[in-house]
Amino acid sequence: MLADRRDSPYNRAVLKPKAQSPPPDESTAADLYKLHEVREIRLRVHYPTELEHLVLRTDEDWEKDILPDSIDRTGCFAEFAFTTTHPFVYLKPCLRRPSGVVWSVGPNGLVLATRDDIRAAYPTFHSSEEGTVLDVITLDSKILSREHRLRVYLPAGYDENTCRSLPVMYMQDGINLFFPEEAFMGNDWGVQEKLALLNGMNAVQQMIIVGIYSADRMKEYTSPGYEAYGRSLVEEIKPYIDSHFRTLTMARATGVMGSSLGGVVSFYLGWQWPHVFGNVGCLSSTFTYQDNLVDRVLHEERRDVRFYIDSGWPGDNYEVGLAMAVALAERGYRYGHDFLYFAFPNASHSERDWGQRLHLPFQFFAGRPAVISRLNESSGTTPAP
Repeated sequence: MLADRRDSPYNRAVLKPKAQSPPPDESTAADLYKLHEVREIRLRVHYPTELEHLVLRTDEDWEKDILPDSIDRTGCFAEFAFTTTHPFVYLKPCLRRPSGVVWSVGPNGLVLATRDDIRAAYPTFHSSEEGTVLDVITLDSKILSREHRLRVYLPAGYDENTCRSLPVMYMQDGINLFFPEEAFMGNDWGVQEKLALLNGMNAVQQMIIVGIYSADRMKEYTSPGYEAYGRSLVEEIKPYIDSHFRTLTMARATGVMGSSLGGVVSFYLGWQWPHVFGNVGCLSSTFTYQDNLVDRVLHEERRDVRFYIDSGWPGDNYEVGLAMAVALAERGYRYGHDFLYFAFPNASHSERDWGQRLHLPFQFFAGRPAVISRLNESSGTTPAP
C-alpha cells in the first residue's frame, strides 16, 4: 500500500473508497506552482457501468463534484471538462450514489495541463490496489516440441474495468521476475513491486507482463536456436496471450525484454519481427558471443523499433553493449527517441541489479513523455518549442 507522505505538499494522499472526502492536505499544488494562463483539461473516464453516477473530484477542491459534460454509453465513458491555472492537477473519479460518494481506489490520478488532447482514465472502485501474478500457464509448442511455461502479470483493476486493453511486455527468464522462491539464487527482479511504484507515481502506462520460463538458454537464446524460439513466441505464445487477455496487439504496444543472453534473443526478436515487437529491452546483453546482430544492424535496413540497451561496469558485457549502441547511432537511430543506452558503474551481472534499473526501460517504452512524443510523430504533429 502506498503511504501518504504529508511532508511534501505536492504528494497527494492515496484515497480509499469512502462515503466522504478526506480532509485536505495542509498545502496544495496551488501554493507552489502556477501558470500564466488558464488551461482547459478534457478527460474521458471509462467504466463499464454506472456512467450516470460518475463525478470528478480534484485537489483544487476535494469537496466539489465536477459533473460530466456528456455520456457515451457505446464508448463506455463520461467526458469531463474543467479549467486550471496550474501545470498539473491531481484528481479522483468517484461514484455519486444516494448513500454517498465512493472514491476510486489506488493513487490519485495526475493530469498535466501542458497537453491539449483529450485524456483517458480507467478507474476501479472495488478492486485491490495491487496487480495479480497468475498461476503458471502451460502451453504446448509444436515448433519447439516442448511445453512453454508462462507467468502473466495483470495490473490492478484488470477484471473490474473491462473497458481497457493494455500493452504487453514479453520478458525472458520468467522464473526470475516475480518470486524469490523461484528465482536464481533467491533473487528476483521484483517486477510486480516496480510496476506498483511506477503506477503510484503516475509515471507509466499500465501493462500486462508475460514472463516466459526458459528451457535450454544456451540453445534457444543464441544463433541459430533463437530462430525457432522466436517463431514459437510469434506464432504460438503471442496469439495465445492476445486471445485470452485484453491486449493492444500493434507493434508499438508490444515489447520484449531480457538480460544477458535473454537480451540477445530479445534484440533478435525485435530485429527479425519489427512488425510484431516495437519495443526491445536488452540489459547486460552478450552481443556477438553467438550471434551476428551487430553485423545486421550495420548492414541491413533500419527497423522501426525502439531499443533500450545497458550494462554494468567493469565486466557485465560493457564493451559489447556499448558497441551495439554505437552501431545503432551510426545507422541514424536517434539517442533518446529511437534508442537509449546507459552504463552503470560498479553494477554487476545479477538479477538484483537488473531489477533495480528496470524502471528505466519501462519509462522509455511507456512513460508519458516517450508516449506523447511518439504519438505526435505518428500524427505528423510538431511539438511546440
